[in-house]
Amino acid sequence: MTGGPVGVGFVGAGVISGTYLENLTSFPDVRVLRVADLDTERAAARAAEYGVPRSGTVAELLDDPDVELVVNLTTPASHVDVGLAALEAGKHVWAEKPLALDRQTGRKLLDRAREKGLRVASAPDTVLGAGLQTARRAIDEGRIGQPNTALALFQVPGPESWHPAPEFLFQAGGGPLLDMGPYYLTTLVHLLGPIRRVTGAGGRARDTRVIGSGPRAGTEFPVTVPTTVTALVEFTSGGSAQVVLSFDSALRRTGFVELTGTLGTAVLPDPNRFDGPTALHLFGQEEPEELAPKGHAASRGTGTLELARAIRAGVPERASGELAYHVLDAMLAIDESLTRGQPVEVASVVAVPPALPVAWDPREKTL
Repeated sequence: MTGGPVGVGFVGAGVISGTYLENLTSFPDVRVLRVADLDTERAAARAAEYGVPRSGTVAELLDDPDVELVVNLTTPASHVDVGLAALEAGKHVWAEKPLALDRQTGRKLLDRAREKGLRVASAPDTVLGAGLQTARRAIDEGRIGQPNTALALFQVPGPESWHPAPEFLFQAGGGPLLDMGPYYLTTLVHLLGPIRRVTGAGGRARDTRVIGSGPRAGTEFPVTVPTTVTALVEFTSGGSAQVVLSFDSALRRTGFVELTGTLGTAVLPDPNRFDGPTALHLFGQEEPEELAPKGHAASRGTGTLELARAIRAGVPERASGELAYHVLDAMLAIDESLTRGQPVEVASVVAVPPALPVAWDPREKTL
């Protein structure tokens, strides 16, 4: 199609699909047409819950000519395979994070999209929320001067305490680095630019974990990835950041990002949320200045909509696959540095997308 709302199909009807469906079914510029899952009963239940007209298998979704854009909410190990299948069916892709588990397949996905004249974009889209966009605009306006350094902290006991099926979060593609790292590193790239070099340290606190909730509570499962990662991140701009990501801390510190410039320090909203204030601590001022979030109030699915509008307008999307690949490249470099015990250069580069206009409204009909 070349005009009108973009037809959307979902692959994956798990926990996160509810938030996506709630939002995307309320945006007039997209039409959610199908939900597909390996468990077709689960897909049917999700479709009925949100008024989606059709459900079934992935093959049925890919054969549907009205589905132009596939929202890929499968587990990380399936992201590339499902994405490639969607591209071969002539459909654009929105992928949950991380984009891939390795550089080779991530690059293959993006290169195939380019060959076919299609788009691949990727979570996280929290950076497009009103909270972080308000912070971004203030920093772009020079409110803290030239940004130079940042501190980012995410420390929790681990998702096995609340997730009913947390095993994938402790295997390849998971851990705090690939599960939570995309939120923090994507935010830092938006504010400090591309990453050029990283130095990582950390390890695994325990070799097994126990599911703490749901029907499988008490089940023990293996851990194969580092569960605490600390990184020094250096940017091509000359700035740097210290990042701590942990599933091992009894003391919770989440959503903590500080960015310091020549005129002061900005305390940013939680990178895993779409809202929240920004506090500016400026030299010479005794009290911080709080900036309430200005902009839309939507959450997950915002990036999918922004992609859909960009497709229709023929302009670059903000949550691009290239941005997601650069963040993946940096995360894999951190993991390699942790193993090698030395800094690792990040080969990829990416252009930082522009901030969203404050008046950008996901619930406005524009197509």
